[in-house]
This record gives sequence, structure tokens and C-alpha cells, in this order.
Amino acid sequence: MEKRLFGTDGVRGVANMEPMTAEMALQLGRAIAYVFKKEARRHKIVIGKDTRLSGYMLESAMVAGVCSMGVDAIVVGPLPTPGIAFVTSSMRADAGVVISASHNPYQDNGIKFFSKDGLKLPDEIELLLERFIFENHDPSHRPTAKEVGKAYRVDDARGRYVVFAKNAFPKDLTLDGIKIAIDCANGAAYKVAPAVFSELGAEVIQVGVEPDGENINHDCGALHPENVARVVRETGSDIGIALDGDGDRCIMVDEKGKVVDGDFILAINALAMIKEGTLRKNTLVATIMSNSGLEEAIERGGGKVLRTAVGDRYVMEEMLRNGYNLGGEQSGHIIFLDHTTTGDGIITALQILKRMVLDGKKLSELSSAMRSYPQVLLNVKVREKKDLSSIPSVTHALDDIKKKLRNRGRVFIRYSGTEPLARITVEGEKEDEINAMANDLARVLKKEIG
Repeated sequence: MEKRLFGTDGVRGVANMEPMTAEMALQLGRAIAYVFKKEARRHKIVIGKDTRLSGYMLESAMVAGVCSMGVDAIVVGPLPTPGIAFVTSSMRADAGVVISASHNPYQDNGIKFFSKDGLKLPDEIELLLERFIFENHDPSHRPTAKEVGKAYRVDDARGRYVVFAKNAFPKDLTLDGIKIAIDCANGAAYKVAPAVFSELGAEVIQVGVEPDGENINHDCGALHPENVARVVRETGSDIGIALDGDGDRCIMVDEKGKVVDGDFILAINALAMIKEGTLRKNTLVATIMSNSGLEEAIERGGGKVLRTAVGDRYVMEEMLRNGYNLGGEQSGHIIFLDHTTTGDGIITALQILKRMVLDGKKLSELSSAMRSYPQVLLNVKVREKKDLSSIPSVTHALDDIKKKLRNRGRVFIRYSGTEPLARITVEGEKEDEINAMANDLARVLKKEIG
């Protein structure tokens, strides 16, 4: 069955418009409570959010939906997505709910779920939730009297998560003498991230820590690393850390202000883990978006890269299926399965800082282990997501580009899972050439399905 609500990372849209309405949040709350209420005992579901203005509205509706099915709602307020996954697991809750649109602008919002193990839900469970909503499930399942669920707030959730995140950094090391500039994107990590790094001994320069409900991700955070790069240069910081609105991705900046994306972060850690013998099966899991330079670096180091479809959930599924312990995306979603169950921007930064301390090297030195090939990304708005292989002009254009690249680059098109967009990626040795190729391909797409 094809999903009607859920995209690659939960349900997402403009807040207070279908499907991201209070009514839908209430329905999703009822659905998640129903699906995970299995035994005759008191059940509980953790509900957290980021700092968007619409979070209050959707949080209240979600709480109402959960409680209406006889399940207790544990409300933790603004907390990074990985923090909600951790709290869900540590409190032995039945499921976790994150109200966030991640890196999207403030007018958007989203709802995604975690299982009791802190893992994102598989497709089959999301289909069950949709069936509950769209097939008008029998309301007789609603409890009454004392069986109605309770809602209560856990005030120490942030503190619990800070302790958890710090445990991902070796206890015999400190960050003493390291100056860190951190941009929290005015999002969910605005309190916990500075606390983690300062408690480990670093001097922390904070930006993006004044959320007002509207400024989340606005010219800041992981989507705009130039913001923290400027702060690094101005303050003489040793490293810059840029998180996104829900704190599950991390882009870094070296001491010179040069951006270090997820591919470099993966390369640094994977190569170190290969040397230590801790990278399981000497295999790193990445997506089709990762640069070819990552593959070259890992192969030189004695490992291999296994690619998946775009989306951290697909990376995680591959890791769990075959027992790998490191994977991630160029965008900064990095999963250290030895430490956590989902992408975690703070834990990702701590692993790079650990390498800096252990090796006595600056981030620019560590990053030299990988060469990044020029890569052009273009988005084309489409009226329909037609099978590209059925459009002769598109397949001809792709074949033509592949011939020009002569096996020294890559080209592919994928559709966005949440927006009416076709995403073009061209990678090669010369930036001006791949720019021209990407623009030619974009023109063909616009003519056919734009």
C-alpha cells in the first residue's frame, strides 16, 4: 500500500494547513496510542517538540489524542529529536513523538514517531497509523472515567539527555583549552548543546540560542554554516558546530572557517575506527548523495562504503539489518550506533572532538584524509512525479551526461519525499562543466514535468 500521510521522515507540512492541523495531530495521537496499547497495563508515550510557534498548538492536540485512548502523555517540551528518542527508551515508554519540521522554516511543522527502543517506525507501522485515521476506526475503543489517560510534564528531561550525551565522550578526556563556537539554529538544542560542551571543559561561544518561535533555522544552523564560520574567524575558535532545528544533524567548521560536511565527518570517524578495529565489517553506510571522494578515502583505508537511498531511516535500516555501527548522510545526519539509536548532532560533534584530542590535530588536518569532488545540486519544481525512465528526453539527457563524465563523475535525479521537487545531482572533476550539465538537465525536466 502507498502511504498517504507519511513521507521519508514523518508527516510534514505548513502548520495549521492539511495535513499539519490540530485535528490531524489529535488523530495521530489517538492512532499511535491505539497501535502501541497492547497489554492490560498503564501505557505512556513521550511527547517533545522544537521551538516553533505552532508547536504549542500541535503539542496540545497530540496530548489530547493520546490521553483520549487511555494512554498517559509524558510532555518534555523543547528537546532535540535524539533526546526524545533517548528519553522514550530510558523511561520504558511505549513510543515517542517529535513535533518538528527539522531544518524547514518556522511556518512548517511535522510529526514523527519513535518506538520504545528509540528507533524510527518502519513503513508497516506507519501504514497501520494511516489505516486507523482514514478508515474511521470504531470510537467504542475510547475509554471513560478513570481509564482516560493522564498528562504530566517531566522537568528533568533536559538534564537526563545532557548526561546521556556526555557519556558518548571518553571519561578520561576533557575539552579543556578548546574554544568552540556553536550555532543551535534557535532550535531544540539551544539549552542542552552549550551545556554538554561547557560541562566537558570547553570554552563555548553561543549563537542561535534565542528562539522566539519564528527564527528557528532562519539564516543560521546547519543550513547556513557560514554563520558559525564567521564566528569562528572572529573569535579565534578551534572549531565551529552548526546544528539544525531539531538537533539531529551537525555540520562543522574548522579553525580556518572552512565547512566540514557530513561526508568528511564520516570519513574521519570511519578511518579512525578501521585503525582501531571498531568499525564493524570495515563497512560504512552512506547514501547515494555522498561524494565519491568518501568512497575513495574509505577504500584507501581498507574499508568499503555501502550506499542506500536518501534518508537516515534507510541508513539505519541497513545498519540494523547487517550489523554495521556507523552510517550517515552528507547533510550531517550521522548515526553512531554504539552510542545512540538515531542521528544526533551533539554526539556527532563529540566524536570529532574526541579525534582532535586523541590525535592532537586540528580539524583541518583531520579533514585532509578525504578529497571532495565538485558537486552541483539543483531543485526543479514539478507538477507530477512521473517515472523518469518513461520520459525519453530525460533518459537521453542523462545518457549524454554520463558519456561526457567518462566514468569520472556521477549524475542522478531523485524526487523529494516531502515536496513537489526533482533533485538533480551532478558530480565531476570540473565545476564549470558539471554546472552546465545540471542546468541542461534542469531545462529538460522543466519542459517535460515542470
